[in-house]
Amino acid sequence: MNSSTATTVFLPIALGIIMLGLGLSLTVADFARVARYPKATIVALACQILVLPAICLGLVLLFDLDPPLAVGMMLLAASPGGTTANLFSHLARGDVALNITLTAINSVLAVVTLPLVVNLAIAGFLDGGTELGLQPDKLLQVFAIVLVPVALGMLVRWKAPGTAERLRRPVKIASIVVLVAVIAIAVYQERDNVLGYLRSVGLVALLLCVVSLAIGYYVPRAARVEPRQAVAAAFEIGIHNSTLAITIALSPALLDSAQLAIPAAVYGILMFLPAGLLAYLLSRRAVATLVPPS
Repeated sequence: MNSSTATTVFLPIALGIIMLGLGLSLTVADFARVARYPKATIVALACQILVLPAICLGLVLLFDLDPPLAVGMMLLAASPGGTTANLFSHLARGDVALNITLTAINSVLAVVTLPLVVNLAIAGFLDGGTELGLQPDKLLQVFAIVLVPVALGMLVRWKAPGTAERLRRPVKIASIVVLVAVIAIAVYQERDNVLGYLRSVGLVALLLCVVSLAIGYYVPRAARVEPRQAVAAAFEIGIHNSTLAITIALSPALLDSAQLAIPAAVYGILMFLPAGLLAYLLSRRAVATLVPPS
């Protein structure tokens, strides 16, 4: 794939806007809040970091995906949750404070866990991938595109909370526009093969979303996590940051592969269906438990 202004300039800026928006909604207390929800946090993080990559690997092997698509799916599975998870959790009457805490911690951990999963996937599916990989020098770039904008947003909220509050809505709108644009870029760059990719990876991406949502809800419930926290965990685990995965895949300084971006682009479109349905069902259940029978 040839470098372009879109991949060298627009994509990092796009992700920066999204991560800045996340930072504007975070405070140091969001990281400290883990002490209030130790069981919910530990269960959710274990599912996110350990269980989901294993589930994704099983799906990839079951459907015998082409190696680049297999690596792209593993990249997606290793990506943390994003601000979209907070929105769905709010609609489903989940514990959004827990969502914010999980997103903050996941974003930090992803600087280590994401490259580890991606490099293992490249070694396993691409025979070592001599021209691909997130090597130590590239970890700094992952750190920069993931954590620096978040830290900047948190700094703005700390020093100028009024400004941060005014910026949150326009940044959120910009994030949605950016998400659509990033997916469009990934699809356009592989437009000649997009229908084939949809047939190859569409069902796998949809299944990953459905299974992730189910694991995110039922595993915490089995661990006796209270319902609102289980709802938050479901969306944090079930909705991956596809924009981050696409950016890492397309960036010439990182993986520089449009094929690796296709699973995340497909997922970014399809995930709204199961996530929206689950949010609707859970919100109806929550309302039903609040209204006494006549």
